[in-house]
Amino acid sequence: MKTLVESAKAAKAASLELARLTTEAKNAALRAMARALMEKSPEILAANEADMQRGREGGMPESLLDRLMLNEARIAGMAEGLEQVADLPDPIGRVMDEWTRPNGLVIRKVRVPIGVIGIIYEARPNVTVDAAALCLKSGNAALLRGGKEAFRSNQAVVKVLREALAEGGLPADCVQLVEDTSRQSAQELMALTEYLDVLIPRGGAGLIRSVKENARVPVIETGVGNCHVYVDKDADLDMAANIIYNAKCSRPSVCNAIETILVHQDVAEEALPLIQARLDEKQVELRGCEKAQAILPGITPATEEDWATEYLDYILAVKVVASLEEALEHIARYSTGHSECIVTENYTAAQRFLNEVDAAAVYVNASTRFTDGGQFGLGAEIGISTQKLHARGPMGLEQLVSTKFLIRGSGQVR
Repeated sequence: MKTLVESAKAAKAASLELARLTTEAKNAALRAMARALMEKSPEILAANEADMQRGREGGMPESLLDRLMLNEARIAGMAEGLEQVADLPDPIGRVMDEWTRPNGLVIRKVRVPIGVIGIIYEARPNVTVDAAALCLKSGNAALLRGGKEAFRSNQAVVKVLREALAEGGLPADCVQLVEDTSRQSAQELMALTEYLDVLIPRGGAGLIRSVKENARVPVIETGVGNCHVYVDKDADLDMAANIIYNAKCSRPSVCNAIETILVHQDVAEEALPLIQARLDEKQVELRGCEKAQAILPGITPATEEDWATEYLDYILAVKVVASLEEALEHIARYSTGHSECIVTENYTAAQRFLNEVDAAAVYVNASTRFTDGGQFGLGAEIGISTQKLHARGPMGLEQLVSTKFLIRGSGQVR
């Protein structure tokens, strides 16, 4: 097993080779990786089942087991993601701007790879494929450090991807898995300033906070998702119930699932029983304010902590608000800046929500579950950035590049 420094050195060398590859070579490699995933799916599924068994024995919650689980359909989806990235335009070498100075210098600004991208993530094997695909297409080497919960799955996936790369004549070391899942390896990765150009954490609040506080490498923060749906007084209530059900229940363990609903007091008595009836289909536990408890007797009283919690489970906080202003104030206080939604037929209220909510993705009359690279047409994503510098929202190819200036002269001196 390579040491972390050896892997990082190899990634740095591979990144120099990647930067010279043609678009055609990168696309051919991505399609070969997609075929290999499908052909080798039995061994990937066997490795994943070992992880799942270990998770069950360790008492992993069902919502997290769902994040970990692979099946034929999910592997097919991962392969489709590789194909989609191959179909996307190559950002590398694209001319962003060009101008000529009065002294005759011709200056061109072009997109270039970042170099070596480190990704620290938890129990989602699909992240391994998405990260590898996006890094390859954008000319970057990927150093992947997954969680121990998905170690066997990640190991099997990376083995398949590296074999496909090698068979195509590309440097296999452009995709590497850190096989030490200890806390020490994460700390070492955060300090690899000589080899790592950027580090992207993708996971729960604890992981992201640890990377932000301890990394010496530049970090792009991906989001904890304390997401909200606000049901306005002018909402279509059936639409609101459907959106809330989807945004909470389709996959409660992902960062674009909602954690709190805010309901205008003018429609709360009609809306909340309708919403509760839908959520009861998945036995969602509701934790409500006093007004919500009065309308829905028997629900759990909400605490201050509930408004700030990313449950990642079948739990939803409920608050009745007096106005759009109160909803905006609540979101401004508790949102993590990921995805926020208003359900309304009122154009003025919708525009105000769009303009005033400070989040990476702001919705009118649609589920927050659409905050996803694939759903946005980006092919895949390496994470949802909730910071404002360099990248914000789903991070696809366009967010994994840097720029440089190319200057042509004819002997000018200053």
